[in-house]
Amino acid sequence: MTTQTPTRPEAARRPSLPMIIWLVVAALIVSAAFVSTARGGSGDEARSRLALVAPAAPGGGWDLVAREAQQALKADGVVNNVQVVNIPGAAGTIGLGQVADMAGQAGTMMVTGTVMVGGVIANNSHTTLADVTPIARLAEDFEVIVVPRGSPHTTLDQFVEAWRANPHGMPIGGGSKGGTDHLLAGMIAEDVGIDPSAVNYIAFSGGGEALNALLSNTVAAGISGYNDFADQIEAGNVRVLAIGTRERVDGFDIPSLGEQGIDVELTNWRGLVAPPGLTEEQRNVLIEIVTEMHNGAAWTDTLERNRWRDTFITGDEFGAFIDEEMARIGDIAQRLGIGG
Repeated sequence: MTTQTPTRPEAARRPSLPMIIWLVVAALIVSAAFVSTARGGSGDEARSRLALVAPAAPGGGWDLVAREAQQALKADGVVNNVQVVNIPGAAGTIGLGQVADMAGQAGTMMVTGTVMVGGVIANNSHTTLADVTPIARLAEDFEVIVVPRGSPHTTLDQFVEAWRANPHGMPIGGGSKGGTDHLLAGMIAEDVGIDPSAVNYIAFSGGGEALNALLSNTVAAGISGYNDFADQIEAGNVRVLAIGTRERVDGFDIPSLGEQGIDVELTNWRGLVAPPGLTEEQRNVLIEIVTEMHNGAAWTDTLERNRWRDTFITGDEFGAFIDEEMARIGDIAQRLGIGG
């Protein structure tokens, strides 16, 4: 005989009025703290109190960069008080829009990168990276292509052969629509003779969800940053087929796409931008802060632990790089039919 648990009355399942009030107050406190931290008439105020926006949910790649930067800034005494604020949604473009509305506020920087460039296109965002202040490019993260442990495909060639035969029947899991993972899947398809529009790409909110889909065999392959899959690769639960570069990367015992006859490369660079409308003094102080972090022992350790490639540039040089990236990624997205 099956015993059924009595259903709780609907009213009992709803939060009480005091609880709702408490939640609203808590949200207002967090929001006020963010605004208070972000504001600053003088660039020097950023040295005492700084907000780092991760335009994604906790646990993702941007969140990792923000929290690693937070720890490095504190460890080396560059900034006294560093707060990480998560603003998830739409491949980072929701966070981008909020930071773009904070004109003149010198106490804020936001993590950005390749994913956001593609996300702007895929989401037809009115706000772009041209609407914020470039501070610094920090590093590159490497993409990998993996399959579940039980996959019949032990090599990239075997996977590609099956993919060509049935593109729709071979779902590829990765991060947000228009992001690095999505772009790389389309670029590989294009190079091996598969119509990019036929790729069955399933977008997840982060590497963790993509990994769960792999482990449950919901997708035939996954594409994401190496760190999202590293533990499962080492445990043998997923099999890595390639790293997303033309040449083999030092420190990785993984064959590159180029080594396996696929002429494609796409890395996920990470950087920091600030609100628009900063004075030259405010911008220079932020550049100095990030430069001191980059030159410190804590950030050097961060690069080594995460296997990121140091690609540090700042200010106008970084701004020119962003312009080039918006054009390059825009061309790729147009070719692959991503965005409107």
